[in-house]
Amino acid sequence: MPKCRKAPKKFDEINVIPFIDIMLVLLVMVLTTATFIKQGVIPVNLPEAKATDKEDIKKEITVYVNAKGEMFYDKEKVDLATLESKLSKVSKKQTVVLRSDKESKFQDFVSVMDILKRLGHEQLYIVTKK
Repeated sequence: MPKCRKAPKKFDEINVIPFIDIMLVLLVMVLTTATFIKQGVIPVNLPEAKATDKEDIKKEITVYVNAKGEMFYDKEKVDLATLESKLSKVSKKQTVVLRSDKESKFQDFVSVMDILKRLGHEQLYIVTKK
């Protein structure tokens, strides 16, 4: 008589317990590290200095390009040369927000981006709408 082979065991369910264990460990790691990310959570007494050089830095600088191709530097109408001179006086660490109208020419957008790249600004946000 030939030997009968047993049919392979059929898996009706997937064991999700190891998956849940891993997800819980990841959740604990994220929660414990996220509490220290917020600045000022850990109390530290900062030293005092008599000679300080406090820069007056605004939160952000906004550059607008409207549908007519007009450019604005913080609500002041400028041309490309004036925009470049104003942006050259701004710190490279300063955030620049670019708001370009969807009907504006792509060349106007590229010109502003070219100025920012040439001046070395890396803190750039391009605002879009959902």
